[in-house]
Amino acid sequence: MAILDEDIARVRSETDFVAVASEHIALRQQGRRWVGLCPFHSEKTPSFSLNAAEGLYYCFGCGAKGDVISFVRELEHLDFVEAVERLAARNGIQLRYDQTAGGPDRRRQGVLTAAMERAVEYYHDQLLSGPGSGAARRYLRDQRGYDGDVVRRFKIGWAPDQWDALYRELKLSDDVMKDTGLGYVNDRGRRRDAFKARIMFPIFDSGGRPVAFGGRILPDAAYEGPKYKNSAESPIYSKNRILYGLNWAKTGIVDSGEVVVCEGYTDVIGMFLAGVPRAVATCGTALADGHFRLLKNFARRVVLAYDADAAGQAAAERFHAWEREYEMDITVAALPRGADPGDVARTDPDALRRAVEQAQPFMLFRVERVLGSRDLSSPEGRARAAEEALLVISEHPHQLVRDQYVTLVAERCRVEVGELRRMMANPESLRRMLPASGPSSRRGGAGTEGGQSARADGSGQERGAGRGRQAPAPRRSTLVERDALRLAVHRPEEVADRLEEALFVDPLHQSAFVRLANSTTLHQAIEEAEPEVGALLARLAVEESDEDADETMATLVWAAASRAEVELRAESRASEDRFAEIAQTLGWLKLEMEALADPNERVEASRRLVAWLAERGEGEN
Repeated sequence: MAILDEDIARVRSETDFVAVASEHIALRQQGRRWVGLCPFHSEKTPSFSLNAAEGLYYCFGCGAKGDVISFVRELEHLDFVEAVERLAARNGIQLRYDQTAGGPDRRRQGVLTAAMERAVEYYHDQLLSGPGSGAARRYLRDQRGYDGDVVRRFKIGWAPDQWDALYRELKLSDDVMKDTGLGYVNDRGRRRDAFKARIMFPIFDSGGRPVAFGGRILPDAAYEGPKYKNSAESPIYSKNRILYGLNWAKTGIVDSGEVVVCEGYTDVIGMFLAGVPRAVATCGTALADGHFRLLKNFARRVVLAYDADAAGQAAAERFHAWEREYEMDITVAALPRGADPGDVARTDPDALRRAVEQAQPFMLFRVERVLGSRDLSSPEGRARAAEEALLVISEHPHQLVRDQYVTLVAERCRVEVGELRRMMANPESLRRMLPASGPSSRRGGAGTEGGQSARADGSGQERGAGRGRQAPAPRRSTLVERDALRLAVHRPEEVADRLEEALFVDPLHQSAFVRLANSTTLHQAIEEAEPEVGALLARLAVEESDEDADETMATLVWAAASRAEVELRAESRASEDRFAEIAQTLGWLKLEMEALADPNERVEASRRLVAWLAERGEGEN
């Protein structure tokens, strides 16, 4: 199935690329472009740059490049048609397909998302005004403290106490109900809703599209079942890549540089109500690598708002690995034991806010938990606490961090630090003293990605001459060629009549100019270019173009004229018959080159020289 080219072009031109990218990463405006942390690789310094006018992006760190369609394809794992359809739906654009269209399969995700949207509205209406939802409303009001505004803000719903209420209301096909996780056909051939007699918490992706549900049974429900039931994974829902509440929290996360991770839906809502609008929750699963790949695009500080120590040693190893791999700081909010954020938000919202504000580094939290659980007034208690704390510390992959915590334990437990360091050097013997502490620790963790670091302004290494940002500096002529190409990309009207292939010495720059000159649009030039040329053009498209066009062209033309002068002098020495002719040309050339230094004459002089250089190049060919 193919979408008509003009509709694809319309999707590109009418999509707000900055808004789309901001759903995945934090962007800030820098001149005429937008910069942020690249969503395609781990980094601390922003190297991702977006040109909103051209609708193009480029990462100076990993080389990722493209337009809004390729951006959505890569991040949401879609094919080309699916990405175009997703953006078209976002902008209310009706797409047209050619005669080879092969059915609805390509549009499947749109169909499933539309079904989920209808289900969200149905369940929400049932809670607000359904005849059988009184108990659910009372529970939310009396036990959770949610008024109508909260219910509407988070689109909370109610699944009626009927086997097929949603089936009958939406009248969706069996395969759509199955693929969305909303329903199924049982072994007797009867249609059944996936959720029955449950308070429904809709789960949205970061862009605000509904993809799943979490359903909570009422405390006094007439039938048995798990307290929470979550949608099964589907073509539009992956538990390891979706975080409940991110669609509402992303603005607060970006503004604060911090994300609070909870365990449940009501915990997230409680955080919002307590004045912490940057909370998310996993959807019935533990934190996974996919969650951190998503979160790193929004913030670098993670606050765990649950009992992280209870997760055990295996989880600790993952946290330390994620800290290193994604260059994030993982901290823990010290909530009262046995309390969840949803409860604390209702009983003492100030305490909840303080716990988040005073969150401790993950390792410090765990060490303090160990020391706080032992009697440090006796030598036996202090020794036992020191041994248990050392076992926790031994899990950290960084030797310098481990040693600092060893020093802390030595001070708190009044033990010689040298003795603790000796014990740390042999963690296996330490574990033998603590057989109930758990499986052996495996030190390590993923290393950070390699590659050259990008400049703080996201501009990369190579910029125009005389601005002090290139290191190591290439030849000045190469820099000026790059500046001229940047002008051709951003401000072609200022240099169009003064640029010719003959001005470029560097083969890559020359190829880029030829591709630009032979293309109708910048997008076409990038798409049809050789990979290296396309990468250069994409990179130039997101760089700032603050060059003085006349000065840049005068410098570029002067360099080309100087090369021609050298060639002419060599020709005059090799051909006595042409000496007088070449001497006359050299005299004219010298005068024109001098005119390039005069601000009042250089524009016309550059035009004359470019025309001469182009004619000379054609003659040589």
